[in-house]
Amino acid sequence: MNIYISGRGAFAVQVAEALLDEGHKIVGIAAPRLRHGHSDESNALSWDRLRAWAYPRNIPWTDSAELRAAHVPDGVDVIVAAHSHAFLGRRTRARAAVATIGYHPSLLPLHRGRDAIRWTIRDGDKVTGGSVYHLTERTDGGPLAAQEHLFVPPGSTAQSLWREHLAPLGVRLLLKVVADLAKGRRIEVPQDEKVATWEPAMGAPPLFKPELIELPGTVPVDGSRGALHAQ
Repeated sequence: MNIYISGRGAFAVQVAEALLDEGHKIVGIAAPRLRHGHSDESNALSWDRLRAWAYPRNIPWTDSAELRAAHVPDGVDVIVAAHSHAFLGRRTRARAAVATIGYHPSLLPLHRGRDAIRWTIRDGDKVTGGSVYHLTERTDGGPLAAQEHLFVPPGSTAQSLWREHLAPLGVRLLLKVVADLAKGRRIEVPQDEKVATWEPAMGAPPLFKPELIELPGTVPVDGSRGALHAQ
């Protein structure tokens, strides 16, 4: 399968390497220019990890802030959002012949929004999990392709829960869904809106949704000025 990855950081690199190990081809990536807190464009050590990973492999890179449909090459089968802070609009998603999927570190439809793990810890949840879903115009609201729960270990922080449990789960679930899609097995389970929850981001700016802005008179269907598509 030809895969395009929109993501950032160590998690996106882990997903990319795992997909390569499974025999898939990464044909392009979208990632931020720089790591959070860095400002030196001339220093490759300041680059986002996914961007730095792609460079020596000659994999085309696009700044995630500029990602549009034209940046996704022909022949892409699946677009994968792996800790993506870029909104993937309808035109961009349409560039994938098979599917556009993302990973969210919660049991969707619970804890929609970009700070799902922090809210899990803040709310004292005993059970959490991860969800791979098909991206739509509804932020974090597309049909589910795979989901798995886990118990929150006592004393967990948002960082430890992500690093030790939810990130490895995300890599495994994304690999599973891509493998299913490669075999022609497409799972789409609608989310139950009656139990959906949405929490605002903690100290983060709203997500820029470029393709929606390009269409006159359109607004995000979730009523926000932006939110995270997939962790």
